[in-house]
Amino acid sequence: MKIENYQNKFKKVTHVIFDLDGTILDTEKLYRQALFHVAEQHDKQCSNEVVLKIAGTPQPITAKIAREELELPIDNDTFLQIYNGFIIERLGDCDLMPGAEKLIRHFHSHNIPMAVATSSSNKAVQIKTRKHTELFELFEHFVCGDSDPDVKVGKPAPDIFLVCASRFTSVPKPEECLVFEDSLNGVKAGMAAGMQVVMVPEPHVPVEYGHHATLRVDSFHHLKPEHFGLPPIYE
Repeated sequence: MKIENYQNKFKKVTHVIFDLDGTILDTEKLYRQALFHVAEQHDKQCSNEVVLKIAGTPQPITAKIAREELELPIDNDTFLQIYNGFIIERLGDCDLMPGAEKLIRHFHSHNIPMAVATSSSNKAVQIKTRKHTELFELFEHFVCGDSDPDVKVGKPAPDIFLVCASRFTSVPKPEECLVFEDSLNGVKAGMAAGMQVVMVPEPHVPVEYGHHATLRVDSFHHLKPEHFGLPPIYE
């Protein structure tokens, strides 16, 4: 099945907000490898369930969940030192997710305001996006949860999306925003913010996670923006 609608109803939107990791950039496999790397260093077995639990969370929560689930004999700081050390060496060469660039350029060409809401820090975002600088210049602004003082609580709390919406030049109501997310925590955050959420998950994500979203699609190639009152994409 290419497209699934669980709410049977779409509303017109005026603004769009993208998550970054796993939604625009193909980074989730790198985070997965980093988690397995930390586990292996301490003779622990990591599972897909743990990976799914930390997806989309800010780093302090990532460390807390991983340490508890894997019973790691280290503190948060040590975990993040090893975890980030693995990631940082590989982060600057991230590719784009299928269909992401086409959709972003489509929205920009039709003057649809766009922003990015990511749990990452500003420093990490600068490294991740440097391969695609021109594309990311099309966004009005970024909200980086790990380094933004206005984001009090990370995903799955709604804070990051509400802060992001409030910073548009023309400030929309939450219901006028469409969120693109790949993780369950991100989907829950967007829905809690009162926004519609399109889930574009990795293939290994359980199908039932999509039930929390307004819509689940296998990739951006299967999205029809006109469902949300946005300009259609013509091939």
